[in-house]
Amino acid sequence: MIKLKLTILFIILIIVSGCSEFALLASGASIAGTQNAYVKAYNGIDMMTIMHSEKSIKRHIYDKGKEHVQTLTRIVND
Repeated sequence: MIKLKLTILFIILIIVSGCSEFALLASGASIAGTQNAYVKAYNGIDMMTIMHSEKSIKRHIYDKGKEHVQTLTRIVND
């Protein structure tokens, strides 16, 4: 009986660990009680972006900004 419960627990953990970003997004949505239409639209687009590219909108902006800063510092230093 204990082996069956442990097996079920491990299967659930394996399945649930694959959706960590979605779980974080969903938990954040439940905490903020007063969301307007803009926030809901942004969260929906962000979730689709994460599903498509494995990166959030903020991560895309951070990566592009970092790339531009490196280019600018390279130009200034040359």
